[in-house]
Amino acid sequence: MPAVTVRNLSDETHRALKVRAAQHGRSTEAEIREILEETVRPKQRVKLGSELAAFARRFGGIDLAIDRDQAPTEPAEFE
Repeated sequence: MPAVTVRNLSDETHRALKVRAAQHGRSTEAEIREILEETVRPKQRVKLGSELAAFARRFGGIDLAIDRDQAPTEPAEFE
C-alpha cells in the first residue's frame, strides 16, 4: 500500500489535526486519511455512467434492439 510523507507541517496544523482526530475518535493518521479521501473522492462526485443513464431516462430511454451474432469467433492467426 502506498505511503505519503508530509514534511514541514506547522506545529499549529499538527495540533489541529490531533484535536480533530480526537473529536472523531480516530488516530491522527486515520484522520488524515479521511480528510484526503473526502477531498479527492467526495461522495457527491459526478459518476459519468449514472449521469448518462439519467439523461437517457429523461428522454424516454433508447431501445437498442441489436441482434448479436451467436456464431463463435475464429481465433486470430499471427503468422
